[in-house]
Amino acid sequence: VQLVESGGGLVQPGGSLRLSCTTSGILFDIFDMAWYRHTPGKQRELVASISQDDEIEYTDSAKGRFTISRVNSKDTLYLQMDDLKPEDTAVYSCNAQKWDYDYWGKGTQVIVSS
Repeated sequence: VQLVESGGGLVQPGGSLRLSCTTSGILFDIFDMAWYRHTPGKQRELVASISQDDEIEYTDSAKGRFTISRVNSKDTLYLQMDDLKPEDTAVYSCNAQKWDYDYWGKGTQVIVSS
């Protein structure tokens, strides 16, 4: 099983990034997927989730700025991030969960700075 994130980088405040999480080795369309972020010294935070039935939830700080989506035919999860703020700086990781199965990617770094 592999979850590989991409799309991170350095962006100025107010800018946008689109993160991708490409998966292999799982039946992607039955898994509940999510994006988490982690900053050193802080607890890992759930940013957004999308269930196998496309039920979506966002953390309050992401509402109105981030959009999570999935393309089952491509086994890929996305996170469109707009109006980025310095406090969005973190390592973003994707997560796949179903029953007792819980898989993580290694993450992609997002830095929001002028």
